[in-house]
Order: sequence, then structure tokens, then C-alpha cells
Amino acid sequence: MSLTTLDTRTALVLIDLQRGIVGLPAVPHSGEEVVSRAARLADAFRSHGAPVVLVRVTAAADGADRLPGRTETPQRNATPPPGWDTIVDELSGHPEDILVTKRNWGAFHGTDLDLQLRRRGITQIVLGGVATSIGVESTARAAHEHGYHVTLATDAMSDVDPEAHRNSIERIFPRLGESGTTAEVIDLLAATRG
Repeated sequence: MSLTTLDTRTALVLIDLQRGIVGLPAVPHSGEEVVSRAARLADAFRSHGAPVVLVRVTAAADGADRLPGRTETPQRNATPPPGWDTIVDELSGHPEDILVTKRNWGAFHGTDLDLQLRRRGITQIVLGGVATSIGVESTARAAHEHGYHVTLATDAMSDVDPEAHRNSIERIFPRLGESGTTAEVIDLLAATRG
């Protein structure tokens, strides 16, 4: 589905664009490309007075807040290096931005994201970030379930697994909202704020 509109109360939500994640190998776009496009989106939203939400994932040094439960994929228990959860420089330094810290895949569970959005009257979110099939998709699903209109900036997201990325883009996202490129989102933002 192509983009049709952006509500007058739309926020940009960027997932896990932090030092320890954007440097990892990613497809189909490098972390650098995702950050560059996300920064363009953030600049456009800020210039129109629309909220920008930066979501980061972190964990306690002792691992006490790691997700419980058995999985077939071994959980990484290594202590991340200092600063790994710091938002990248290209997006940080804007005191008006909203910073949300999560400890799960999705940005809604266990955070104040919904409260932050609702207090501002937000009815729609534009999503980007890393990884497409994990943090971005989990957040998109929850946003849809919370009743937000969801737009996915598909060239401002990437994944470690090309098949997982493709599955999210082609099979999951069309059920949750509308998709478009960074340029299309910026053009529509300007047209609806003109």
C-alpha cells in the first residue's frame, strides 16, 4: 500500500538507533544509511514542530532485567560495552525529542511511550530503525493494537537477516499500516503541514 496521508498529530518513532546496534552488519541498508535517512526524517519532523521519539534498548549490568523464558535461540548474556546504548550522534542533542528506554523488543511494553504519545494527542506514528523484524515490527504491532495509524519508512530500517526483513516488509507491515520511503514521508509531511 502506498502512503495516503499523515494525520496532523503524527510523531516519528525511531527504534534502537544507538551506538552498539547500528554498527552491526545489516541488510538491505547499512546502519549508516538507516541513520542518515532517520536523521533526515527527524529534521523534517522537527522543522514542522512534530514530535520525534528516540527509543533505545538497554539492560542492567547484572542482567537482572533480561527477558525470562526459554527459547530455541541461545540468549546472549555478555555484558555490553559502556556506551553501547547511547543514541547515535546524528540524532542526539535535541532537548525537545522524547527519549524512551525499553528492555524488550517492542517500544510500548513496560515504557511510557503510549502515555507520551497520548498526552500530545498523537494519532499516527512513522516508524524506522533496527531491526526491522524485531524492534520495529514489535513496535508496529503494538502501535496498531493501541489504535494508532502506522506508517513505515521502509528505507529507514534494516535487519541482520534479509529474509526476516523481507517478510516484515512484504507480509506483516501491509496488515499494520502503510509503507513508503523516507522521501515520500518527508514530501507528504510537507504537503500536509503546508
